[in-house]
Amino acid sequence: MPTTSTPRCLLGIDLGAGSLKSMVVADDGRVLGSAAADITTHSPQPGWSEQDPQDWWRALCTTVPRALAEAGIAADAIAAVSFSAGAHTPVLEDAQGRVLRPAILWSDQRSGDESRELRDTLGDRILQIAGNLPSPTWTLPQLKWLSRHEPAIAPATGRLYVAQGWLRSRLTGSWEMDRTDAVGTLLWDVAADRWSEELCALAGWDPRTLPPIVEPTAVVGTVTAAAAAQCGLKAGTPVVCGTSDTSIETFGAGSIRTGDGTVKLATAATVSVVAERPNVHRTLINYPLVVPGLWYTITGTNSCASAHRWLRDRFFLPPGADAAAGSAAFNEMDRLAAAVPAGAEGLLFHPYLQGERAPYWDPLLRADFVGLTFRHERGHFVRALYEGIAFSLRDVLEQFRALQLAPASARLIGGGARSATWRQVIADVLELPIQLPAVTDASFGAALVAGVGVGVFADAQAAVAACVRHTATVEPQRGTKPLYDELFGLYRQAQAGLQGVNHALARMPT
Repeated sequence: MPTTSTPRCLLGIDLGAGSLKSMVVADDGRVLGSAAADITTHSPQPGWSEQDPQDWWRALCTTVPRALAEAGIAADAIAAVSFSAGAHTPVLEDAQGRVLRPAILWSDQRSGDESRELRDTLGDRILQIAGNLPSPTWTLPQLKWLSRHEPAIAPATGRLYVAQGWLRSRLTGSWEMDRTDAVGTLLWDVAADRWSEELCALAGWDPRTLPPIVEPTAVVGTVTAAAAAQCGLKAGTPVVCGTSDTSIETFGAGSIRTGDGTVKLATAATVSVVAERPNVHRTLINYPLVVPGLWYTITGTNSCASAHRWLRDRFFLPPGADAAAGSAAFNEMDRLAAAVPAGAEGLLFHPYLQGERAPYWDPLLRADFVGLTFRHERGHFVRALYEGIAFSLRDVLEQFRALQLAPASARLIGGGARSATWRQVIADVLELPIQLPAVTDASFGAALVAGVGVGVFADAQAAVAACVRHTATVEPQRGTKPLYDELFGLYRQAQAGLQGVNHALARMPT
């Protein structure tokens, strides 16, 4: 039976690209219970990615009671709850609080034309104000696309949320955003520390629809009685703002000092480094970190775990397979990849299944396997996928190295970190020692943010000291360096050689 205890447990809720996870964490960092629920992504046209926000709320109401039950605690043992989610995803409500349309995800590529227009005509000015350049990932070009193609939406919008802010508002009824998510909209003036009317005008957007800004550790309200009745939390439980998933994951992995590096293998894959200020650059991205006064510079590849799942679903699963079969298939893929030598016997993979972000910022790029012969079996494809994503990360890491920003080591987070083979590939290709945090879920970091917000921890540094542990370090193998250096060069040559072909294919009728 669940028991009431001193309220020192913390609840973190993370909305990922394909699922929502709720996690109960003790004040010493122990994970007491967790539960996840899948979220359906809809693609009504090629390159589009949308979700119904009501699905997020249903997933929260499903997972919170399950996480509490697994932890063996009652709802009144939760000292606070906080949130994380992918940045950039706008949720638009009218004046009556009704969601106007599905949420456009950060991975959506529909605003490619709008992004190019903004970059070509006003890129330098946008970079000067917002500290970043537009691509289809960002909210600004998404809103510009809406103004052009769904012109009734902007005049009807009363409030703009980002994903985690909308979900949090279901608990509190409040409306706010932290600076990391504000920067992620590409509507925030970094130097002036306010919403930019100039940037809003580029999208034809009313700045009055944008929320007030608070710190990620600010208590923004409490769970209402109506929300408590649906989701199983206790009415009156403090709710802390939270922030975007990568900021929270970076913090939750213990990267809180200048120069700390983090590699993320999730739906997308990223490389980031903690900095004292934004490193404004045309191919790098900058956000404030959870830790006050710090930023992180980040860039990455669009398709990582999403590409891994694509390969599994197309070639390793029978139609109609259940979740257990899907998990077993991932394990079999990893076993097969481990048996294939480094280099996949000459098979290369470019992971551009949904266009590509850094360093090309090209939504028309397409994925491929290059070098295929009769000797290649299923395991070669998995190994080539692991290596191709690692090469894509090295492609972006080289930018950090050219600017003398590269870390000396990195913490590895995300679902891909569970594979020992993939971990070693990352260490070898990036030529970096890789540290493995004991817990890498964004929901874990969100729980720590909740604890900072209500004083369970004195500050972010105290939360990391009390709760974050590392289990191992993966060192790069020297013997693979010549091979991977050569293959990386070929990877880049193939990308350049196929760019025109990719653009032509992308423009063919679908």
